[in-house]
Amino acid sequence: MQGCHCEERSDEAISRRLAAPVIVVHSLEHAVAALTAAARAGRTVVLASAPGAGSYVGPGWFAAMIAAARDAVPEARHSALLDCGEDVGAALAALRSEIEGVVFTGRADVARRLADIARQHNVHFVTDRPAAVLDLGDDFFASPEILERRCTEVLA
Repeated sequence: MQGCHCEERSDEAISRRLAAPVIVVHSLEHAVAALTAAARAGRTVVLASAPGAGSYVGPGWFAAMIAAARDAVPEARHSALLDCGEDVGAALAALRSEIEGVVFTGRADVARRLADIARQHNVHFVTDRPAAVLDLGDDFFASPEILERRCTEVLA
């Protein structure tokens, strides 16, 4: 599974990790700051894309960003969710890329079919975007120190 820094890959293990605080990241700097704060706090964190990001950044970019952040902070415990909104094509691409977790908020009948594909690819699939404790979009150009401080505040 790309983007997964975990020993366990079962649905139950993924669900436990996805129950952690959610931080919306928009860049590698955001992801590194969130993982650094999580590692220092001894917490697990969910790195989530912006709503609908699967349509404009794609699973390749997202997976590469998560992998680079994981390499920068290997001691951090985390999971990742790529939000594809209602975009079926983006969701299919993410599932086939075996992104760790995919959010799809489109029609229920389509979601059922996508959920079956997700199971086949060992991808966690959710139809409700989890609430974020922090969206770093407001701090898009902030320094790494400010980003890390913001993350630390919400994880304390």
